[in-house]
Amino acid sequence: MSAVRVEALSGGYRPSADALSGVSFTAGPGEVVAVLGPNGGGKSTLLRALLGELPHRRGQVELDGRPAYVPQTERARLDFPVGALDVVLMGAYARTRWYRRIAAADRAAATTALERVGLVEEARTRFGELSGGQRQRVLIARALVQDAAVLLLDEPFSGVDATSAARIEALFGELRDEGRTLLVCTHDVAQARAAEQVLCLNGAQIAFGAPAPTLTADVLHATYGAELVQVGEGTAVSISHHGHAH
Repeated sequence: MSAVRVEALSGGYRPSADALSGVSFTAGPGEVVAVLGPNGGGKSTLLRALLGELPHRRGQVELDGRPAYVPQTERARLDFPVGALDVVLMGAYARTRWYRRIAAADRAAATTALERVGLVEEARTRFGELSGGQRQRVLIARALVQDAAVLLLDEPFSGVDATSAARIEALFGELRDEGRTLLVCTHDVAQARAAEQVLCLNGAQIAFGAPAPTLTADVLHATYGAELVQVGEGTAVSISHHGHAH
């Protein structure tokens, strides 16, 4: 059974101007799919298509329920005059009628989600006062409150400190064991090698499959082009837009 099935997906933000084309893949429960590619390669466009937010879309998309989305922390607004717990509670809004207050069960779920990401002690801290890594963990907790079978994460390790990265990686392992399906956009080839499947994008689908047979030098070159640095026989690393080698 597939939690995510995508077939011949193409589309973009303007008619007849595809930002992404020819994407076909499946992901089952308990699988992490690393979506690998350069800036502008279509990773965020794919997530928008899966969320039903891409203005022009062709092809088939089937999902196990409404996915939960975690944006890049650097794109999150920092002027929310609310604490970390309030941001996490936003994950319950979709199932709360506008005239009702947030249910006690949802408040309990939000507290539990903050505990899972190691930030329950920061529940009252303003979102904008948290570190980049802490903000990312709060946004992941917000997604957990939605209790979705499929989570879409847009570069969750970008700009994140080592403590937060370790906590997020451990949480991903827990979610995988719970049978959740995670699509994780990343620039990091090493992270992609740790996933069950890897989807390589650069305007179009370059490759999809298990990391070992998929992440060849040829595939990485087609995915990253000039961003690649050759460091040895059959080995390549990407240089991300943050200037770090992976």
